[in-house]
Amino acid sequence: MRKKRYFTNFEIGLWTASVLCILLSYVFFEKNGVMALVASLLGVTSLIFNAKGNPIGQLLMIIFGVLYGVISYGYAYYGEMITYLGMTAPMALVALISWLKNPYKGNKAEVAVNRLQGREIAFMFVLSIGVTVAFYFLLKYFGTANLWVSTLSVTTSFIAVYLTFRRSAYFALAYAANDVVLIVLWGIASFSDISYLSVVVCFAMFLINDLYGFFSWLKMENRQSKAGEQV
Repeated sequence: MRKKRYFTNFEIGLWTASVLCILLSYVFFEKNGVMALVASLLGVTSLIFNAKGNPIGQLLMIIFGVLYGVISYGYAYYGEMITYLGMTAPMALVALISWLKNPYKGNKAEVAVNRLQGREIAFMFVLSIGVTVAFYFLLKYFGTANLWVSTLSVTTSFIAVYLTFRRSAYFALAYAANDVVLIVLWGIASFSDISYLSVVVCFAMFLINDLYGFFSWLKMENRQSKAGEQV
């Protein structure tokens, strides 16, 4: 009997198409070195692993967060820099530990999906409001470019990393919302420097992958739930 492949044909095709789009955008628009290219490729690869609930995705996200923070600093997007270096990358580390500690039936390549209750969801939103307000004044102090969009990015990023740490299927949907914000943010930057279109393309690919990841986690949650009921 032939062993079942880990990635489906669709997932392989999605990753391949994403990589090709990122490579082409780099060839046509990028002129600021290879760091943005490496970060983009690491990021999109992390998402295909995240869609499977595999902790490797969080490990790659840590590296991506550091690189993206450095790139953001170069365009004075201090909100993105602080968010990714001070929140996303560290929280990805916490999420990595959480995912490793909560494998599904001992399978280290698949995390056990968690369903949040109403009180915790309310707590998350209250906490996100506090984080948003604090970051708004911090980013304003540093003279962050496109302040309101950068602040919204902080909000969506915080919700995404919180849900990731808590192993909720909705973390991917929160990241998709963050991708939309970042497409707008870097789209604005590309008006003054066309090379940043490569970053726009990167987050467009992230958006597609995150949407797939959300539906993949819903299926995974449903499968795990049914298996639990049969025990």
